[in-house]
Amino acid sequence: MRDLPFDGAISQYFRHEAPAEVRREIEDWGKGEILSRYHPYAQRWKKKVYKARLRACQVELVKLQRWLKDSGQRVVIVFEGRDAAGKGGTIKRFRDYMNPRGARVVALPKPTETEATQWYFQRYIDHLPAGGECVFFDRSWYNRGVVEKVFGFCTDEERAHWFRQVGPFEKMLVDEGIHLFKFWLNVDRAAQLKRFLKREQDPLKQWKLSAIDVEGLKRWEAYTGAISETLTLTHEPDAPWTIIRSDDKRRARVNAIRTVLHALDYDRKDLSQVGPVDSMIAGGPDLWHG
Repeated sequence: MRDLPFDGAISQYFRHEAPAEVRREIEDWGKGEILSRYHPYAQRWKKKVYKARLRACQVELVKLQRWLKDSGQRVVIVFEGRDAAGKGGTIKRFRDYMNPRGARVVALPKPTETEATQWYFQRYIDHLPAGGECVFFDRSWYNRGVVEKVFGFCTDEERAHWFRQVGPFEKMLVDEGIHLFKFWLNVDRAAQLKRFLKREQDPLKQWKLSAIDVEGLKRWEAYTGAISETLTLTHEPDAPWTIIRSDDKRRARVNAIRTVLHALDYDRKDLSQVGPVDSMIAGGPDLWHG
């Protein structure tokens, strides 16, 4: 275990602490199968199909970015979800062929001592888009609703205050003309653990693991409660959540991109090769499960 991050804590959790049914799901998993009790499909997309549909989406994203630059429109896309849900990979597929100068990723570390004394939303405001930009938040102000609650990084009073402010804050963004998308990537417990085990064994991906990830495995139910409450209280007409079932990363990535493309009226829009949003993969909070 000495060569594994955190002394192999994830493997130890799998062997000694994970629920028996989760271990069985992982042990019984077959290549190409989707590891989830809730996913509507049994098999993940074939790579050839995925690549073709992803490319069609990315062609449209290039058009969308040109429209942003020419029109001065602004887009914010918030990505939330449990650890290993696929947020970073989905953002990467959005940005693969976009000009990075106009398609920024914001992934903020824990607040500094100074930032901790500021209004909670203040440090996020500094990263909002200028005209012509699309900004991807890899985690966001929703840390307070979920992670900070689960790990006791905020008080119940601070979180309640945040809940009172987050709706008006997002309404101000929309009223300002910013196109706001909020994605919650949902992953099954067995699929999450399998992804962690894979990261633990892969020297190129071990950097993705953190102490929070390891401890979070033991707090699945606490996360479930915090997520459920957060989605319920912050799903608003001006700023609705789109739940993405991400147990099949390929379908998740394509349908997240489709959601944005279908929502925006950009120049030279042609979705004939993109296809519709799969309502069994991307939809409202009714798609979420604990």
